Amino acid sequence: MVQKYQSPVRVYKLPFELVMLAYERRFPTSPLMPVLVSTTILSEESNEDGSIHIVERRCAIDVEIPKLLKKVAGINYLNFIQRNTLNRQERTLRIETHNESFSNRGAITETCLYSVHPENEDWTCFEQNASLDVRSFFNFESTVEKIAMKQYANSINKGKHIMEFHLKELEEEGITHVPRWSPSSPPLPALSSLSISSTHTDASQADSLKGNQAGVIDDKLDADYIKRYLGDLTPLQESCLIRLRQWLQEMHKGKIPRNEHILRFLRARDFNMEKAREFLCQSLTWRKQHQVDYLLENWTSPQVLDYFPGGWHHHDGDGRPVYILRLGQMDIKGLVRALGEESLLRHVLSVCEEGLRRCEENTQAFGRPISCWTCLVDLEGLSMRHLWRPGVKALLRIIEVMEANYPETLGRMLIVRAPRVFPVLWTLVRPFIDENTHKKFSIYAGNSYQGPGGLVFYVDQEIVPDFLGGDCACDVPEGGIVPRSMYRTAEELDEDRRLWTETIYQTAGVLKGAPHELLLEITDASSVITWDFDVCKGDIAFNVYHAKRCPQPPRNDPPVGINVQVIEKSWTLGQDYDIVESTLACTEGESVQGSHITQRPGFYILQWKFNNNSLPCVDDMLAARTSHKCEVMYYTEVLGSDHFTGSIASLETSHSGFSQLGSASPSQSQSSSRHSG
Repeated sequence: MVQKYQSPVRVYKLPFELVMLAYERRFPTSPLMPVLVSTTILSEESNEDGSIHIVERRCAIDVEIPKLLKKVAGINYLNFIQRNTLNRQERTLRIETHNESFSNRGAITETCLYSVHPENEDWTCFEQNASLDVRSFFNFESTVEKIAMKQYANSINKGKHIMEFHLKELEEEGITHVPRWSPSSPPLPALSSLSISSTHTDASQADSLKGNQAGVIDDKLDADYIKRYLGDLTPLQESCLIRLRQWLQEMHKGKIPRNEHILRFLRARDFNMEKAREFLCQSLTWRKQHQVDYLLENWTSPQVLDYFPGGWHHHDGDGRPVYILRLGQMDIKGLVRALGEESLLRHVLSVCEEGLRRCEENTQAFGRPISCWTCLVDLEGLSMRHLWRPGVKALLRIIEVMEANYPETLGRMLIVRAPRVFPVLWTLVRPFIDENTHKKFSIYAGNSYQGPGGLVFYVDQEIVPDFLGGDCACDVPEGGIVPRSMYRTAEELDEDRRLWTETIYQTAGVLKGAPHELLLEITDASSVITWDFDVCKGDIAFNVYHAKRCPQPPRNDPPVGINVQVIEKSWTLGQDYDIVESTLACTEGESVQGSHITQRPGFYILQWKFNNNSLPCVDDMLAARTSHKCEVMYYTEVLGSDHFTGSIASLETSHSGFSQLGSASPSQSQSSSRHSG
């Protein structure tokens, strides 16, 4: 495999001729570069007017490689041939290097170029590229590639420091100016002493390189720009950024993303060029399909988002924008039913795009690279009602989209006031979160966020929101219950219900005297049975039983939507089966979520039956028979104890009366009971 390196453009704010004088001081050897053992001039020539000077050298390099490899190869030093072409008239120096040793086993080539800055003739640009192709090396090909690239990266930094040292040396000697070459110039340039400040230009000229693609010199990145706007990168990381950017310019049809955006995808794939390129291209296609680049311009926030408890709030101690989400105050079901999954996703994408814009603004304001934001999630008020399955499904899709298209944008996730029910939510979302992202999470239960290692460790006290005991007034919406009048039409809801039913939800009819029952076999004594159901029609009672023996299966598989009875008519409650959860009375329109920790293996039965207490007495038997028909839409799942990262005893059962959400508060619209065995 061919290894490649491409440098950014390094700018010396000094004239070309002075930089060349400093460069020549590196030869024949330099104490600053001990790996260069010796140099021998093989040939030297100039044209008639002396404007072009060509020197070819043999350089002996003491490469830092394991003694075993040196012994196997039978050498102490590696020889390279270097050809320097100095064009004084055009003010360029081209350096071409290739290996002489082991040229039959692999090829190492390097090209460097010193040239005049295209926008300032008193500045000098330097760039280099190299390639390594090890074809065979005594079965050590992979090892040689790794060592060679590591050595090369080290030599890049050393070369930069050596050049800066010799430039400083010239300044201390009073050599601050070298006249430009002209046809009448003597063979050796005369030196004069002028103030070195005269060779510098105003810093505002450097600032002119800023902008949407700041630091671009002839479509190439400036090393100073990278450090100022992207951060400290290793030479190989800089190379990956530049090469991927070049590939996009040559091959990608469409808008080229910002350098910060490209760098995020490289970091997400540990600077593996091939993986990052595939990852980025998939995202660019997605952005084009969904017109994400124009989202901030075209997105109109629906009125119902006044009930979305999230918003931007100043910045943390590192200058990162802070987004606050009061998840515990969110009416998940109301937002999904009023917005729909697609609109909710568009809103989250607009938040992400706004976050990228704020990172750019903070980079300018703080004078250092800021490429990600901090998310502060307040879980005060979180309960099982938030685990409404369509809402969780929408959340998981949002996480999936963000992981695929906004990598390395989350700098830190601070989760505060995590309640006992939090492990249930965490179990659902944890598999969808990238491992690198997971490492950025800090979770605080109760009031532990107020301690020395809490929020003030990341956010200044004057920025901590007032509702968390801080000094800063926070205007992030508090959320609240979405009025049913803002829900989508019945036709849209029916369509949603059809989609849910086609995916994970099932429907069943419940008649008086004919309940619907679901049999679950549990082998792990510490499993968790979870359920989520909507009472679509009528009033029902929900029970959970444990059977001491396996009931007889029904003779035929019933059609979809028809109730199934599992409990045998001959069974007696208390002898053949026991109730393990308090009966829940549910009315039409309610959504119920809950769980049960199994403390013994065996057979468990979930039962939805007609609620006799809710039916008034009627004389007309036909009317009574019609009134006795109920309908539920349900989803159940059994989770093993190994799925939970927190204490399994923290799970709670609760249910939400969403038929009354227009007038009820979150705390009023739910009830909970502790699990029994």
